[in-house]
Amino acid sequence: MNTLSYKTKSAKKEEVQRKWWIVDAENAIVGRLATRVATVLRGKHKASYTPHVDTGDYVIIVNAEKIRFTGNKMQKKEYSRYSGYPGGQRTATPADLIARKPHAVMENAVRGMLPKNKLGRQMFRKMFVYAGTEHPHAAQKAEKLEIK
Repeated sequence: MNTLSYKTKSAKKEEVQRKWWIVDAENAIVGRLATRVATVLRGKHKASYTPHVDTGDYVIIVNAEKIRFTGNKMQKKEYSRYSGYPGGQRTATPADLIARKPHAVMENAVRGMLPKNKLGRQMFRKMFVYAGTEHPHAAQKAEKLEIK
């Protein structure tokens, strides 16, 4: 019998090493960018990934107002929200949403790809989206994250 024993190492929240990444969303397709960002926020790109621990990194997204969709989704796709009151349902196209709140389209796409629980909300708070190229996180010395 072989005496070698291998143990699976689970990450602990105190041991997680976090990095900062910056992504330029100019001319990036929303869904492809969102999947890459969600993977980094969850920590699935690391060897120490553990499903029940937030092992992900911080992500800064700049130029969110210059993202694009494939096909006619910019005019045809609809985002809906409901206030809870009668007649309180509102819909908006991505073009309307980008004009009003440029960060909302990217946040909505990434939020939908994260777990729907406390852990997912904790992961989502590590993402920062800005309409232009300026951001207040220069001190973190974020590395550029390449999106293919």
